[in-house]
Amino acid sequence: MTENFKSLILTHKDVPLQIREKFALNEQESNALLNQLQEYTDLNDLLILSTCNRTEIYFSSEKSSEIDVLKFLAIAKSINNKEIIQNYFKLLKGKDAVRHLFRVSLGLESSVVGDMQISNQVKKAYQQSADKDLSGPLLHRLMHTIFYTHKKVVQETPFRDGSASISYLAADLTADIIKKIVDPRVVVIGTGMMGSDVCRNLRDHGIDDVTVMNRTPAKALAIAEECDFAYIPFSKLQNTIQTADVIISSVNKEEPLIDRNILNENGISHKIFLDLSVPRSVEKSISNIPGVIVYNVDELESKASEALTKRLEAVPLVEKIIEDNISDFEEWSKEMIVSPTINKLKTALEEIRRNELARHLKNLSENEKELVDKVTKNLMQKIIKLPALELKAACKRGDAENLIEVLNDLFDLEKQKDTPQKG
Repeated sequence: MTENFKSLILTHKDVPLQIREKFALNEQESNALLNQLQEYTDLNDLLILSTCNRTEIYFSSEKSSEIDVLKFLAIAKSINNKEIIQNYFKLLKGKDAVRHLFRVSLGLESSVVGDMQISNQVKKAYQQSADKDLSGPLLHRLMHTIFYTHKKVVQETPFRDGSASISYLAADLTADIIKKIVDPRVVVIGTGMMGSDVCRNLRDHGIDDVTVMNRTPAKALAIAEECDFAYIPFSKLQNTIQTADVIISSVNKEEPLIDRNILNENGISHKIFLDLSVPRSVEKSISNIPGVIVYNVDELESKASEALTKRLEAVPLVEKIIEDNISDFEEWSKEMIVSPTINKLKTALEEIRRNELARHLKNLSENEKELVDKVTKNLMQKIIKLPALELKAACKRGDAENLIEVLNDLFDLEKQKDTPQKG
């Protein structure tokens, strides 16, 4: 069943920031792309994950559908040269695609290993897919196996101990910077998932002179109240930036929010920008202004921490848990191959049972009919049990096809319709 599961991936490991930001999808773009793929292709188990480090599209298809997926992605991002997009994305198939989603979801593929934010991003992507009925039995089972694996990693390893996320590193760097500044002023622009995490980490670092702003006031007011920070309307962006010492931006926007026009370059003695956005929200040329330093996502991620060291030591344990759970998922996947046959066999035997009961129960009382019905049902369950176990065992051996063929011939199962399976 997993042999048709595939993923197209573009990540920080192979592609620099200036390319990744061209393919970054915000929530609205992800929704639109899912709608197009749903309407114009026969793909299922669709999931789109786009973060500052990656843009990845997962899907199931019996055909080679990756070119179609990339075509719609190119349209979504207004990229004309389809050869370029194909050169950047790597195709994974079957177990490799499954393993990659496990590793991404648990933070093993993050630039800051074990980054906790990625787990929430994966859950959100899965919810987006499920809401559109694009998650089939395989993706549902896979995601819940991943969630179980994550829980096991938390309980059995030190992999999630400490904080080493991008938002934590941003707060950690800010704490180092403001040690050298008298009455430092910090502003956080954007209070989505990343920005809110930054605020909480700044609070936990004991940094209290922080101003929060967001295009949607309610979000900024909520996190400002939670962290006991100040709130300033987004309309005062220019003046706030001009007077701040450290500006942390995590705004989701196609074009840079902060450019040289927004700054009065005269008289700037120092100003630090931490740009956590992909695409970048701080224009690159701002770093050329004397006294201004800009850190982007890739530069922040190069900074290590004690927590990261502990996580790296725990990686072998995490990988062992992942491989064990991938094996369990593969066993389930193999059994799903024979589930239609088992279901058809149940239907065929039930049809025989009902036909025989219809012939012989006419002269029995209601109590007698109920008793006969119960007894024959129990008999059918016992009869079906051995063939079902044999089919599942044959799957593990890799020779289920012969047994399926024999059962099809014996009971004429091809005439039976498939019925939905639970789980």
